[in-house]
Amino acid sequence: MAQRHLDPTAGPVPADALAGYLRGRATEFLRALRLHRETGAGAAEDSVEAARALRRASRRISAALHTFQPVLDPGWSEAMRPELAWVSGTLALEHAYGARLERLLLALHRLSGATTAFPPAQEEGGAVPAPGTTGRVTRSTAGGPAGRPPGATDGTPDTESTARRIAPGTATARHGGSGRATATVPATGTDRLPGAPAPAGRTTVTGTAGATRTAPATGATVDRGHLTVGAAKAGALLDRQLTLARTRAHSTALQTLRSSRFHAIADKVAVLASEVPLSPAASAADLVPLAAAARERLVDAVAALPLLTAGSPYNAEALIHGLSPDPAPHPQDAPWHQVRLLLRLHRYAREVLHAGAGADPAAGRLRAAGEALDRHRDASEAAAAAAQAARTPRIAPATAYALGVLHADQRHEVEAARYAFQRAWQKDVVGTS
Repeated sequence: MAQRHLDPTAGPVPADALAGYLRGRATEFLRALRLHRETGAGAAEDSVEAARALRRASRRISAALHTFQPVLDPGWSEAMRPELAWVSGTLALEHAYGARLERLLLALHRLSGATTAFPPAQEEGGAVPAPGTTGRVTRSTAGGPAGRPPGATDGTPDTESTARRIAPGTATARHGGSGRATATVPATGTDRLPGAPAPAGRTTVTGTAGATRTAPATGATVDRGHLTVGAAKAGALLDRQLTLARTRAHSTALQTLRSSRFHAIADKVAVLASEVPLSPAASAADLVPLAAAARERLVDAVAALPLLTAGSPYNAEALIHGLSPDPAPHPQDAPWHQVRLLLRLHRYAREVLHAGAGADPAAGRLRAAGEALDRHRDASEAAAAAAQAARTPRIAPATAYALGVLHADQRHEVEAARYAFQRAWQKDVVGTS
């Protein structure tokens, strides 16, 4: 289908527009860095927002350096671009693991037909169980002993009420003899969803190192008793693996922000906020052809996608190779991930062109297409996490079955995201033709 000219603005766009855009993004980077240093580890919401702003500014600066490299100093841009990509990728890992865990647990809840969602999974202060513990969860009624079914060998929580999710900041510990510690967690408004049944019974969390935590069972825990043992154990296994990965990513992010490498990047961004190193040819350069080249690369990549198949609902194409023993990422997802990156470059290039020309009329369509590809990436990585958990040695057959169902569900989500992108892309083509 014939494509109209990329940009609706009249005439060429000078390099000064790129310089102003880069100065603005550099200022956002420095403002976010200052907010992160001021909040520290005490204000979680402000710290998360500051890290998100750092990632946002880093991505946009790096994308502009990539797309408009001919009008920038080549040595400087080639050195800065990978460094900014490193910052953005490192800071994104913690959020990615947390969102993946939430996605998988909500999917388990939906597939199990439970009436109460899985509460957020965090230990006190957001930490994972101490090294050497397995985070076992056993269920007991008031006045009755907690039991464990015989034959459990996979090291995951042991009963249908496994993987009890404890809200952060509510545990108080008391130590007993023989090196055991017990923490009683009161039921709060965050432990039970609105309209859920009143607390009944108690839940005890026990690690192999002797740590025990007892909490009043909430409506979510009672409802989890109606889940299969496999679904509960699958949730606990995913919780343990992804929470550990998230904690490690958090530590890595803190180390990154304190490293000399990051401080060197911040110094260069501070210089960028006041002076943009343009090339000698920038004075006579036009940014529109460079942005058009970014769109052409995107159009070529989209043309290679099986959009005709993706346009048919329930085509089951995303399930192909679902039983492959290869632990590598799903091979058919790579072209879609590449299109996602190219679409991001195209969106950011349009931001540069429209920096001083008002709102971009295509922003809504491109944002919808980008959100569809974001869902595709999230579902693909969630399916890979479920498959990786299913490869855990010596897990029970019921746990492996639940993880297999979860993997298939996320591959169906991949298929749905491809369908949504196909429809959004057709709207973008129609709107620019």
